[in-house]
Amino acid sequence: MKICVAQIKSIPGDVQQNSAMHIKYVDLAVSFGADAIFFPELSLTGYEPTSAVDSAINLGDKRLKIFQNISDSRHILIGIGAPTKHIDGTSISMVIIQPNQPKRLYSKQFLHEDEKQYFISGKKSPLLKIGDHKIAIAICYEISVPAHCKNAYEKGANIYLASAAKYSSGIDKTLHKLSQIADKYSMTVLMSNCIGRADGKDFAGNSSVWNDNGTLLAQLGNSHEGMLILDTETQMISEIL
Repeated sequence: MKICVAQIKSIPGDVQQNSAMHIKYVDLAVSFGADAIFFPELSLTGYEPTSAVDSAINLGDKRLKIFQNISDSRHILIGIGAPTKHIDGTSISMVIIQPNQPKRLYSKQFLHEDEKQYFISGKKSPLLKIGDHKIAIAICYEISVPAHCKNAYEKGANIYLASAAKYSSGIDKTLHKLSQIADKYSMTVLMSNCIGRADGKDFAGNSSVWNDNGTLLAQLGNSHEGMLILDTETQMISEIL
């Protein structure tokens, strides 16, 4: 299996432009034979809570149809970061689009204290299955919650996929933690982080891949868009800038 993490710069609140950027990277991933591609936290709207809440979507949103069409025709799983509407509020979610299947949703269960005034927690933690691989999704702050990765391990995940919006001030701690998770639970770990600015702070980029011993296999820089594609069979990485 080839699994891809994209590092992009989203435009806050501009779903149309951000969708076009996602399509560009999905097409690129397909051209390199990727079976799945994942984007950073709230990649569809940008990570600014007020604009994200205003731009929240649901799974029936017509703007997702093009991604389903691409997934169906080109046989690729697409994980998009988006705020989603629910009866009791808005969640930080990953919309999971798989070939010829209904859309699925993973909503962030563990929120940072700063997020609780804007968002509600998700309730379920489904695993994604691609071939022999079981993928657990973590969204940003959940990386730092021991119960989250422990639960993923106990459910049988062998890949831990972190969709993040990490600022430069906290990136070193995050990278160290993800390496520890890979080593402790013998899971391959991938992180998709964004670049650019939000709320006056710089995002850190540094999207990365670790093997199941916690060894860093590849890492992007902190200022450019791109993606990493891991071949899970050979452990080889393609870095696309």
